[in-house]
Amino acid sequence: MIALIPAHNEEARIAGAIGGLRAQHHQPDRVVVVADNCTDRTEDIAYAAGAEVFKTYDNVHKKAGALNQALEYFVPQLHPDDLILIQDADTVISPTFIGAARTAMGEKVPAVGGIFHGEAGGGLLGMLQRMEFHRYADDIKRKRNRADVLTGTGTLFRVGVLREVRRGRLAGRVGDGTSYYSLVSLTEDDEITKAIKTLGYRTVSPPGCEVVTEVMPNLPKLWHQRIRWQRGALENLREYGLTRVTAPYVFRQLMMGFSCIALLLYFVLMALILVLFGWPSLDPFWASIGLIFMAEKVFTVRKAGLRAQLLAALIVVELLYDLFQHFVYFRSLFDMLLRRRERWMAT
Repeated sequence: MIALIPAHNEEARIAGAIGGLRAQHHQPDRVVVVADNCTDRTEDIAYAAGAEVFKTYDNVHKKAGALNQALEYFVPQLHPDDLILIQDADTVISPTFIGAARTAMGEKVPAVGGIFHGEAGGGLLGMLQRMEFHRYADDIKRKRNRADVLTGTGTLFRVGVLREVRRGRLAGRVGDGTSYYSLVSLTEDDEITKAIKTLGYRTVSPPGCEVVTEVMPNLPKLWHQRIRWQRGALENLREYGLTRVTAPYVFRQLMMGFSCIALLLYFVLMALILVLFGWPSLDPFWASIGLIFMAEKVFTVRKAGLRAQLLAALIVVELLYDLFQHFVYFRSLFDMLLRRRERWMAT
């Protein structure tokens, strides 16, 4: 089993990512840092931590291009039943990750993704991201561990399915490109998930596959990250079209758009009521509805701690965070329709 860690100038975090792999109850045979155009000490720190280093050559396709170069080198050396773990350099996987992922694999489950949680810190913005991730983790649990995205923070692949994805691309059965990952997708993890599902497989994220990953420290970085995620999701759906696999994703996007419009209309209506009639009197019915809404918000972040629950009880802070997400949605949709190019943020 090989673990690949794509890294571009990750000297501050690469040792932690490698340490998480060394702490596994089922350790990988090889840990390889895929050093992509690094100009800092990433490679030296990786060597010192006991990892191998694979250096990319003339890569201009960011993470997907780096991974393709590494996979094109390693995959031909491996048996179809061998395993490859791919994880981000800013992520630490739980000690049970590899063992739980191997247990969850089966004939129809050739890839197992992680359940990501936000790292500590980041102030109020970091807390809001951690709350969001906790709700996403609960959503996976409610869906019996079904994974909508084989997250780039950590996913274990069977070599055979990676080869099948590449053959599918060459045959025009899935996505774009001629290698393992699509080079045109802004969210290569979302795209390869759709590729694997289109080939007839299931994807899961079971308990024990938790990971802790970076949270964005400020609004500009969060805006750029979420634009890339949302824009990538929309463009991947456009690439694949409406199919049995993509129909649930399309429905969720439509519902997201509906919820965005509904929330904006709610604020407009409330503003009109205040202007025309003044502050309304407290109605017991609507007050009880508000309490139920608040209770649901608090309950769904119970695992994030008391501070998260208190923040959820305020409601207004998360409403503003939701508005931020809605602006991301509309901007991504607008840019996609105009075919504006989205760029990776320099780090």
